[in-house]
Amino acid sequence: MSMKLSSKAKRVSLGCDGSCKGADFTHDITMAFQPIVDLKRQEIFAFEALVRGVDGRSAAEVLSCVDESNMFSFDQTCRVMAIQQAASLKMDVKLSINFIPNAVYEPENCIRSTLTASEESGFPKDRLIFEVLEGERVASRDHLASIFSTYSSFGFMTALDDFGEGYSGLNHLLRLRPDIVKMDMALIRDVDVDDRKRSIMRAMVNLTKDLGVKLISEGVETENEIYALRELGVELFQGYVLARPAIGELPSPRMSF
Repeated sequence: MSMKLSSKAKRVSLGCDGSCKGADFTHDITMAFQPIVDLKRQEIFAFEALVRGVDGRSAAEVLSCVDESNMFSFDQTCRVMAIQQAASLKMDVKLSINFIPNAVYEPENCIRSTLTASEESGFPKDRLIFEVLEGERVASRDHLASIFSTYSSFGFMTALDDFGEGYSGLNHLLRLRPDIVKMDMALIRDVDVDDRKRSIMRAMVNLTKDLGVKLISEGVETENEIYALRELGVELFQGYVLARPAIGELPSPRMSF
């Protein structure tokens, strides 16, 4: 996919209804996109939108500028921008967007800008995936469960990112009922030479299949990791060995393994 954006949006209009409180996120940002690849079917499953500074700042540097006062604005800006840019790039697969659960004060009200961006840009809402870190500190587990339930009712897919990094992973699987689990890269790294990691991944492949949950191995960096994970039954992959994130375009991943 070689389509490129003719211009990068820096800020977006959120269309806030007046009940949204907090300061605006004033830093100029854009999105990089990294593919999630189905190696069994030899096709792209989705692209993840990853925030970047237009001045070259990394995601970590951008996130260091986020605090409680501007968290809502940042979260909403990222959602709308990701959808608008995905539509401009004529993305025809799913789009995965990270969200901050503590920025969602009320799930149905806070989804309005997302729905508007989807409708106005022509990007189908049933292609949207919303993912949250498994170890994300949230004000209330009940609130996070409510967000997942509401998003599912709107037809969005939900995902737990960095699964295995937090302390309550299996409880999250039961309570949140995500559509997708993205395994923490610490479990992926050197899985080809670590018997215990392979045992854990084998168990996760079987568990997610039983639960009807898609499993993604992210942060994959070597061919040998790919080969080992494929032998265990993993089908979906994300990582530098496939394609690096790219700003303003949809990178074509490597498929031959």
